[in-house]
Amino acid sequence: MIPAERLKGIDAFVTTADAGSFTAAAERLHLTNSAVSKSVARLEARLGTRLFERTTRSLALTEAGAAFYRTCVQVLADLGEAEAVLAAQRMEPVGRLRLDTPLAFGRLQVWPLLLQFSEQHPGLRPHVSFSDRFVDLVDEGIDIAVRIGGPDHWPPALGHHYLGSEKLIFCAAPAYLARRGTPATPADLLAHDAVLFGRADGSSNPWLITQNAGPAERWTMEGRIVSSSAEAQVEAVKKGCGIAQLATWLIRDALANGELIALLPELDIDGLPLNLVWPRGRQLLPKVDAMLELLAQSLRID
Repeated sequence: MIPAERLKGIDAFVTTADAGSFTAAAERLHLTNSAVSKSVARLEARLGTRLFERTTRSLALTEAGAAFYRTCVQVLADLGEAEAVLAAQRMEPVGRLRLDTPLAFGRLQVWPLLLQFSEQHPGLRPHVSFSDRFVDLVDEGIDIAVRIGGPDHWPPALGHHYLGSEKLIFCAAPAYLARRGTPATPADLLAHDAVLFGRADGSSNPWLITQNAGPAERWTMEGRIVSSSAEAQVEAVKKGCGIAQLATWLIRDALANGELIALLPELDIDGLPLNLVWPRGRQLLPKVDAMLELLAQSLRID
């Protein structure tokens, strides 16, 4: 249980920081200047630290005050959102929804679903980050994350839902195959141009090759074109720049309409697992629960 004493003065402190003076804060709160000033002073005394640097002409947050302000703003926002949830009888998804998703997968697979979802629920305010970096869900206030790859065992504080594993296949454009020929064996791949996924350090992902039901071998190729963008990699293959090993979710439409041709199906291999991940406590919110249900149904890889 949180003692009521801890909540005293927070509203006055945040309003003063936002307004820039006790006088302006008093007007916003419909209180006297003295009442606001004393409320903040009592808060400082209870915390044992100064929150504001005061001069006759200005009022500025101290370093400790700035850190405390960020926490208080989040607390007040959470309280406001909790009230909105109760007002909606805990049925309608409302409020700010934070999602984090890998760049290409998020833009191609998650973004259309989110736009549809937000249109159906006008009280929702989605905030989406597209990033291939590791994100700490709790520290960065993420409600739901889509993960390609990840640990074998997730921390107890995080819920997760397995969507399946991506499938990696070799493919090329018809024009490239007409010009260079179609590889018939794994060894034939060595004579072809490779379009690879690369990283900022100058390295590139190897091709994963399975032969005779053995373990996957890592073939390090000299890429004709190397890109750190999976979507740019697809475009290069479509333009006839070479052969690539790509996830089927990335090229599903291009395979269906004939822009790309699948090669050597015996070399198809499972890639990284896909998971939905979320802080367990957040699933109680209607916005998180409803979005998880939609993503779990729509993103499943069979």
